[in-house]
Amino acid sequence: MKKTFELTHPKIKLARRVDAVKHEIKKYLKRERNKTLPAGADFWDFDCKFGNTEAEAQPVHVSQLNKLIDKTQQENLTSFYVEILAKEGFRQARISEDDADL
Repeated sequence: MKKTFELTHPKIKLARRVDAVKHEIKKYLKRERNKTLPAGADFWDFDCKFGNTEAEAQPVHVSQLNKLIDKTQQENLTSFYVEILAKEGFRQARISEDDADL
């Protein structure tokens, strides 16, 4: 998903429009997570970018998207850019404290 969201609408208030955008992003993430995983992958991971425009977009974690959208609303900006690309993820083995002492 590579999309610039407009927050201004002649009939829809800003708060409702922000909720609709958050819902659309959440729906997209759910749709991507329900796809079958490639062989050997453990989960779906996402590369995300967020910014006022496509040129200004910076990499962010998927969990920060809602906070950044709220920040955009507080700054009274009229639009923002979101890029979410799905990729396969692999679990990392955790190092226990006993192994770290060796």
